[in-house]
Amino acid sequence: MIIAIDGPSGAGKSTVAKSVAKRLGFSCLDTGAMYRAVAWQAIQNGVDLEDADALGKIAEEYPIEFGTVPGDPSPRSVSIGGVDVTQAIRTAEIDKAVSPVSATPSVREALVRQQQRIGAAGNYVVDGRDIGTVVFPGAEVKVFLTASAEERAHRRVRQNADRGVGSIDYEEVLADIRRRDEYDSSRAMSPLKPAENAVHIDSTSSYIEEVIDTICKLAEEKGC
Repeated sequence: MIIAIDGPSGAGKSTVAKSVAKRLGFSCLDTGAMYRAVAWQAIQNGVDLEDADALGKIAEEYPIEFGTVPGDPSPRSVSIGGVDVTQAIRTAEIDKAVSPVSATPSVREALVRQQQRIGAAGNYVVDGRDIGTVVFPGAEVKVFLTASAEERAHRRVRQNADRGVGSIDYEEVLADIRRRDEYDSSRAMSPLKPAENAVHIDSTSSYIEEVIDTICKLAEEKGC
């Protein structure tokens, strides 16, 4: 079974996906980390983020791997080309770089193939921006998770402060979230939008446990 959770940046998709996976005994597939890893490698290689051919070559030639621990559905580490980038991909620089990288057709095609191969091997909770529309259109459960831009900015600032990585300037983070919303929603390939049969959940005023309960109930209704 695939549970697809789509939504804008900062909506809490990753946090919710990890909790849902743990409760149901599923695994998580962190697709966002894969795009961030490609963005990181592009910067390391001095590649122009508008150079589609060069970005696509990185996505094809640099293997991305996740490190896991038995009993934990969430990847503990991510590497690209054998280099651990777990912390390096969670910076403000990568926050800005990942949107143009993820909008590059050749990058998306290369990573989607890998994601579909992984997902076919078991039960996964997968979060992103086009999981239910492009990556796993046949997912048994599809959710579109959102929250106000202001609430998402507050959450991102708290998250960055807790992990000691990324900006903790609220106005800077809010501006970046609004920029990413506009970019992701208007891009030509795989724009951010809910799948036709997705269940919409607005988490602005909801406790995370309520969101998790709702998604788990949807999975149970599908025979999980």
